[in-house]
Amino acid sequence: MARAIYPGTFDPIHNGHIDIANRACAIFDEVVFAIYDAPPKKLLFTTEERLALARGALAHLPNLSVTTYVGLTVECARQNKADVIVRGLRNVTDFEYEHQMGWVNHQLAQDVEYCCLFCNGDYAYLSATFLKEVASLGGDTTHWAPPAVLQALREKLNLPQVDPNTHTISRKGSKFAYRD
Repeated sequence: MARAIYPGTFDPIHNGHIDIANRACAIFDEVVFAIYDAPPKKLLFTTEERLALARGALAHLPNLSVTTYVGLTVECARQNKADVIVRGLRNVTDFEYEHQMGWVNHQLAQDVEYCCLFCNGDYAYLSATFLKEVASLGGDTTHWAPPAVLQALREKLNLPQVDPNTHTISRKGSKFAYRD
C-alpha cells in the first residue's frame, strides 16, 4: 500500500493545491495533506483556520486525511508511515527549488521518495501569495479557490461583501448601496 504526504503551508488552500491533491489521490492509496504549523514566513490564516479550510476543500477525497505538523517534512512522512513526499510544480523556478529540496530530503531520509507533479496549466501562475494580493485589491479570484476559501479571505481582509440579490455591500456592520 503506497502512502504519500503532500506538505505545505497552504495559506490559504487554492485550486492549484486541490488539483495536485486530486491527482495524488488517484496515484496513491492514501494521501496525508500535511499543513506546516510553524513556517518561517508571515501567514494570514492561523493553523486552525488553514486546517478547517483544507478539510472543507478536500472533503470529496475519501483516501485523503488532513493534519498539521512541525519540524522536518521527512519526519512528518515517517510519523505518518508515508513512503513518498508529493510536491506540485508550476514552473522552472519551482523545479529548481524542489530539485534542491528533493536532494536534501534524500540525504535526510533515503527511505522516503520525492514525487513532483506538474500542475494543471490553468493554475501555472497561481500562488497563495497572488491569491491574497489580488483578493486584497478587490480583483476577481472566483476561479482560483473554493467559495469557502474566498469567503474566509474576504472576512480576514475585511473586504466588502456584495449581496447578489439586493446589490447591497456590507463591511462589518455598515451597509451602503452598490451602483454598477
